[in-house]
Formats: sequence, C-alpha cells, structure tokens
Amino acid sequence: MKPKGDIVLVTGSNGRIGTAVMQRLRKHFDNVVGFDQTAPEPPPPKCVRIPVDITSDDSMYEGMRILREHHGAKIAAVVHLAAYYDFLGKPSPKYDQITVEGTRRLIQELRAGFDVTQFIFSSTMLVHKPGEPGIFFTEKWPIGPTWAYPESKVRTEAVIHKERGDISTVVLRFAGVYDDRCHSPPLANQMQRIYERQLASHLYSGETSHGQSFVHMDDVVDAIEHAIVRRAKLPSESVILIGEPEVVSYDELQHTFMRLIHNESLETHNVPGLIAKTGAWVEDHILGEKTFIKPWMIDRANDHYAIDISHAHTLLDWTPSHTLRETLPKMVAALKADPLGWYRENELEPPSSLLTNDKKSAKQKAK
Repeated sequence: MKPKGDIVLVTGSNGRIGTAVMQRLRKHFDNVVGFDQTAPEPPPPKCVRIPVDITSDDSMYEGMRILREHHGAKIAAVVHLAAYYDFLGKPSPKYDQITVEGTRRLIQELRAGFDVTQFIFSSTMLVHKPGEPGIFFTEKWPIGPTWAYPESKVRTEAVIHKERGDISTVVLRFAGVYDDRCHSPPLANQMQRIYERQLASHLYSGETSHGQSFVHMDDVVDAIEHAIVRRAKLPSESVILIGEPEVVSYDELQHTFMRLIHNESLETHNVPGLIAKTGAWVEDHILGEKTFIKPWMIDRANDHYAIDISHAHTLLDWTPSHTLRETLPKMVAALKADPLGWYRENELEPPSSLLTNDKKSAKQKAK
C-alpha cells in the first residue's frame, strides 16, 4: 500500500544537509524519501532512503520504479543536493558525470514518470564574478566562476532551465556553509593552522580586508523549507542568493581565532603571490605534505563575495538567524573540548601530539 500524501524527494540524502532537510520536512509531509548512492545508515524517523547512483541510467530507472511503486507518482518538491565537490581546483570528469549529467538524468526521469510541482537545486554564490569590499551583489550580478566547482554549477543551472518542462524550479545559490562544529573546509583549515601554530598561519597572499559570505546549516535548511512551503506562490523559475550579508574579513577571522584559541594576538604578513604559489607547490609536490592551500587558491586569495539577500526576503520571507561572527566561539569551544574528535569530524589530519595524548588516555582508562 502506498503512503498517502505528496512525496518530497531529497537527493544526496546521506549528507549532513540532506539528513537535516529530511528531518525538517517531516513537519510538513508524511512521505519523505531520500536518494543516495548507498543507503547504509538508518534514515531519520519516518523517512525512507533508496540507494540510487545518479550517474547510472539503470540505477536511476530502478530507483524511480521503486519510488513510484511504493510511494506514488505525485511529488510536491525535489530537493537536489547530490553533486561532486573537491578542492583540487582543476576540472574533473566527475563534475560532468555527477553534477551536470546526473541532474539531467534525474530531471528527465522525473518528467517521464511523475507529476512534479517543484525542483530545488543547491547551487553556489561562486557562480558569480567576485566583487570588491563595499559591493553587495544581487542575482543579476555577472556570472563568472573562477574554478571547476562553480563552473559545474553554471552548466547544471543551464541544464535545469533547458530540461525542466513545466516543473517550477528554484535555484538556491548558497554562500559557504558552516555549523557550530565548523564543517567548512576553509574555516576548519584556518583554525587548524592557528591551533597548531603553523608558520602558514601568519602568512596570506591576498588582501586581508577581503572575505566571503557564509551561511549556517540551520539557515540553509530554513531556506529550503521556506521555498517548499511557499512553492505555490513562487515564479516558475527563481534564482535566489542565500547567505549572510555581513562578511567577516580574513583579517578578523585570523585575529578572532587566535584570541579564542590561544588568547593571544596574531600578526599576518603578506606574501607575494608567486612566492606563495611556489611554496604551496613545493609542499605538495616535493615534500609530499598534505596541505590545504594549493597553488590555484593563491590566485583566488583576493576574491570577495558579499551578497544582497533582499530577493530571498521578498520571495521566501527568509533572513538568516545565525551569524558567523557569533558562531566562531562555538566552533573553537568544540575544538577545545574534544580536539581529536573535532579533527576527525572536519576530516583533518590530527597532529602527532593529539594522537599520542589519545593513546595515553586510552591506556589510562584500560588500567
């Protein structure tokens, strides 16, 4: 017997955002289904996960068959979070296979066998050209991605526009996502450098007055929820920037992290781009060190992204309830409370001192 009520389908449902979205949407829908490449983890209460590889025609077809037979063919909203992402900075075939063509395959299958009201796509503000301090750009700001990840989002947005048919679409261009325990690669690596007192923590190759907008994961989920709840009132195609309008500069981040972590001040020295790129290349290719900073990032050190979110307020009745500045102490508190756990959660290589302390603690507990 098929459950009653419209379906909400969430792709990339195993991720932090996907899981949080599924949990939230249970308030509004009885039929919340997730697609992900594997479904080993138990889904949130009263939710269902179906294993689907969006790069495979056969897997997508089978997933859609199961969805239709067990849950019905009427979909209120699709929240499409599944995508490829890395910090290598160079093109990868996975961007096309997963993000671009995976989206095309998903929409075509939806159009072929389902009645879909709304399709929400998780994009990024980085599809736009960088701005300058003092400029808060809107959705009409020129498109100008500067590396492979946002380039793939631009191509995918074009696919959605072409393939959507009569499905209403919402493209949410998110700022950098973080939460109370960080889970933001740029911020986590900046915290790591300062926590370990690395020499690199004192060096920067761009203007320290520049920065970028961020958005708390809770506010990401709120924006998605608002878009679904207001789906009948939205235009047939919407593009909306989602993030905090206040930008915390790199310089403020440096000083705040140093004060919160070590209760000290920090002086940041500017390093010419060529020297910084050479140093990053040597660390990566000669010394074999697993450093976050790659040569391509040096070219992006001056990029500045500050956004005008008035469109989000008008269309979605959404404004962020968190700020990065207010959350930084929570991030540092989480690091101090359980350094090794924090490192592992943020997928960082812990220093030998933490591993040694962990082994000593384990031995003491075993006695």
